[in-house]
Amino acid sequence: MSQTGIRGFYLLTETIKDQLLGDVNVNTVTTGDIYDIDLAKQSIFPLSHIIINNVTTQEQVLTFNISILAMDIVDESKEATTDIFRGNNNEQDILNTQLAVLNKLVMVLRKGTLYSDQYQLDGDATLEPFYERFDNRLAGWSATFNVFVKNDIDIC
Repeated sequence: MSQTGIRGFYLLTETIKDQLLGDVNVNTVTTGDIYDIDLAKQSIFPLSHIIINNVTTQEQVLTFNISILAMDIVDESKEATTDIFRGNNNEQDILNTQLAVLNKLVMVLRKGTLYSDQYQLDGDATLEPFYERFDNRLAGWSATFNVFVKNDIDIC
């Protein structure tokens, strides 16, 4: 395979994967169609999933629109509910830790090592919580943002 142009997709997804796996609150990182992953395996959680929504090509940069799902399994306690606000599960704990995972990734893209390596956030990220998603009651956050990557294709 030619080295020309590989900085884009391969290196961006690998770089984000490595950044996410460096977080203590992430066990597994996947990419592609979320429905192709065996989400029934509890050992893979907490899980982050990278989705490349689209890429806009410009002369100097490629702009990747990316969504990342950061999630974990909601565990229900068998004990009686004593705290109406927090409920009888770990959903708020999941929302707290997985928000931190995505916030750290966004900040590294904004001003950290990934920014220095020319993976640069374009604008702001939008993060949206989700509750009891998929068959095994996952909760977490979906972050969507744009990343600039140098367009290293040379037509000469």
